[in-house]
Amino acid sequence: MSIINFIKEAGEKVIDLLTPGNAHAGEELKKHVEQVGLGNPNITATVQGDKVTVSGEVATQEEKEKIILAAGNIQGVSSVEDKITVTGPVVVASRFVVVKAGDTLSAISKTVYGDANLYNKIFEANKPLLKDPNKIYPGQTLRIPE
Repeated sequence: MSIINFIKEAGEKVIDLLTPGNAHAGEELKKHVEQVGLGNPNITATVQGDKVTVSGEVATQEEKEKIILAAGNIQGVSSVEDKITVTGPVVVASRFVVVKAGDTLSAISKTVYGDANLYNKIFEANKPLLKDPNKIYPGQTLRIPE
């Protein structure tokens, strides 16, 4: 279990998700995870204020990380508590990087890997959350695989 922090002001707008008293927030969050292209994972989600808690089981570390990013890269979410269990083989967790103003995937790749041409590795690691390598925004959190 861990808590991952996000920039509250950045991210996708999900209507009414963080409205106080929204009894359907967990269902809306799970629907959002499906809509970004991560299928229908065996998770449950709860929303309390600006904090999201996700729990359940997934097959891979990659799937777990993408679900956390889908939940955290929502405008108004400041943290995601990870209570997801990975049932498949244990692998090294990815690092997370927050996009700064002026960043590109190439610039991030140059910083983390020493080679700007490895930007596609970051793009592929964040699919289907990213649809275009040129469409990242300040405050967005990305997976950086080893």
